[in-house]
Amino acid sequence: MGRGDLSNEEWARLGPYLPKNVGRGGRWKNHRRVINGILFRQRTGIPWRALPTRFGKWKTVHDRHRRWSADGTWDRILRAVQADADAEGRIDWSMASVDSTVCRAHQHAAGARKQAPRKPGKRTQPAQHRPDEALGRSRGGLSTKIHLAGEGGLRPLALLVTPGQWGDAPHLIPVLDRIRVPRPAGGHPRTRPDHLSGDKAYSFRRNRRYLRRRQIRHTIPERRDQRTHRQNRGSRGGRPTSFGHSRYARRNEVERTINQLKSFRAVATRFDKRAYVFHGIVTVAAVRLWLRS
Repeated sequence: MGRGDLSNEEWARLGPYLPKNVGRGGRWKNHRRVINGILFRQRTGIPWRALPTRFGKWKTVHDRHRRWSADGTWDRILRAVQADADAEGRIDWSMASVDSTVCRAHQHAAGARKQAPRKPGKRTQPAQHRPDEALGRSRGGLSTKIHLAGEGGLRPLALLVTPGQWGDAPHLIPVLDRIRVPRPAGGHPRTRPDHLSGDKAYSFRRNRRYLRRRQIRHTIPERRDQRTHRQNRGSRGGRPTSFGHSRYARRNEVERTINQLKSFRAVATRFDKRAYVFHGIVTVAAVRLWLRS
């Protein structure tokens, strides 16, 4: 086992959720060796073609990751390991936090071709193409933003990738809607924490109405302009929002979770042209954090 490879304990927890050899075509190459190659590239950020030969052919490793990113396999694996952790009582549902981080995009991440029109009778990969490919342009160059909801144990519950210049507030609801932790014993999946914490960027009426409708208690500070506008309206402005300093102090947990994610070089700097491939890289990093816990 090389440095950064899956341990025997991690492999025992991950192996049952990997795809089996079904359908037409040849048999899958060794899953463990291929996943170790994906983890090596994720940790070091090297080009796919530069993968060491101990992981097999680089194209096999790249194609496996691209396919599993496109068809949602990595997302299903993330939910499966979250379900195991929830069954063992290792998820802190008492407090979740939301935040975002900007990842600088390498120059090789730009210039992806638009998806060609599908020809009749030809099977294509169900890739999740989008016109912007989650790349934003600013004075600093190209960037991508990762929106994250994390639990108290410093592990991500849900992820969303957008262009770097997009705001945080409009993506609070999409991120929370992605929280779905299945229950192995049966029943509806767990979709909401008991309490949510966020910074001033998420202080909007639409977000607060959404949280109240879902009965999620929240600690989000009121922005200064919103507070001034409310006070100027007098009794018509309504009551001030409740705020607990002790709960808000736990918001650093999601920031520490982001730091752990960005310890992987392929997450801290985006090298992939396609948004769904980069989203798969971030999801693999999240899976690794859950396996380590």
